[in-house]
Amino acid sequence: MKAVVQRVSSAKLSVGGEVVSAIEKGFVVYFGVQEGDGKEKAEFIAKKIAGLRVFEDENGKMNLGLKEVGGSVLFVSQFTLIADVLKGNRPSFSNAMRPDGANEIYLYCAQKLRENGIDVKLGVFGADMQIEQINQGPVTIIYEV
Repeated sequence: MKAVVQRVSSAKLSVGGEVVSAIEKGFVVYFGVQEGDGKEKAEFIAKKIAGLRVFEDENGKMNLGLKEVGGSVLFVSQFTLIADVLKGNRPSFSNAMRPDGANEIYLYCAQKLRENGIDVKLGVFGADMQIEQINQGPVTIIYEV
């Protein structure tokens, strides 16, 4: 399981030219699930993201989390995070969890983020999504469990 967390000042996600989800300050989280991943890993990642302190306090130090700054998460399923690119030039996605199971874990992780007090907006699982985001910093944190 992988999650790429990017700090943003705003982001919006569209499908077919229509905005589906949008946030102001917060995180865009790209989330990939591989075969063998379970709910325990999703719970761990949700807890880590909910507690991640990468927003600046009054002293300019990255010391504040989403709740302290009133931030949200745009949570995007992205199986390409699981790509194996060690051989050849064409990525292999054979380690990615099949769609039904991956969507279940994706929705479960979103639920756990909400249970940790985080406002979560979702992407559209399996859709061709267009995402516009304004990275802040930039700050990018990668979780791999």
